[in-house]
Amino acid sequence: MKLKRNERIGAIVKILTEHPNKTFTLSYFTEKFNTAKSTLSEDVMLVKSVFERMKLGRVITIPGASGGVRYIPDVSKDEVYNFLQTISKKIQSEDRVLPGGFLYLIDIIYDPDIVASIGNIFASVIDYTNVDYLVTIETKGIPMALMTAKAMNIPLLIIRKNSKISEGSSLGITYVSGTSGTVQTMSLPRRNIKEGSRVILIDDFMRGGGTLKGMHDLMKEFKVEVAATGVLISTTKPEEKMIDNYFSLLELDEQSVKNKVWPNEKIINKISENLNL
Repeated sequence: MKLKRNERIGAIVKILTEHPNKTFTLSYFTEKFNTAKSTLSEDVMLVKSVFERMKLGRVITIPGASGGVRYIPDVSKDEVYNFLQTISKKIQSEDRVLPGGFLYLIDIIYDPDIVASIGNIFASVIDYTNVDYLVTIETKGIPMALMTAKAMNIPLLIIRKNSKISEGSSLGITYVSGTSGTVQTMSLPRRNIKEGSRVILIDDFMRGGGTLKGMHDLMKEFKVEVAATGVLISTTKPEEKMIDNYFSLLELDEQSVKNKVWPNEKIINKISENLNL
């Protein structure tokens, strides 16, 4: 069945945006739409032009026999700042403070639209070139990590706090929580990850950094390189964390009256740097 140009363009946009960072050959589209490559090339250039003008991300065309087209979900500095400001205001609500000083975040980090935006931001500030896996720890960070993995088009691995029989032999370590100082365990199935891989670590919240330090240590046991670490919220205290060189989207002052939260300026600046490359 032959499609009109506007129908083809609509389909191309849907396919590319639903599969970010995945390269589609022109042959894929010609077979799908029963259309000549020259016609498809014009369609792709129209899509590319609209995305650039509307700042909807980048459509990259790759020349050559093995080339094609792929969509990269870049976000602008203003989009990131406004989004993080909106999330900050939600978090600062007084009724979010739970007994023990914990913050209620479930409605935010389990919201599909919010975590999809978070994933796009992480994909815009973290270099995932030659990265093999994205790794998180159960359970609250999983939706955010999944959306980040989708935006980067890399597999997601989940570290367990308790190993599962159904996952086979696992490698586990003990680590010390940076907040409570208690000793806990984490593990990952041996068959999940190959020695010499490169990974990105993602978590939802960090105070002292004990959990992320444990994740780093577990990766060392697998002889895996950590390329980058990202966290949604990091607290201002303690100032000295158990890990260095991490990306935090929001900063939280737990000692303020209303748990003041604000966008991390380093992230905003990083977005600007990447857009100027």
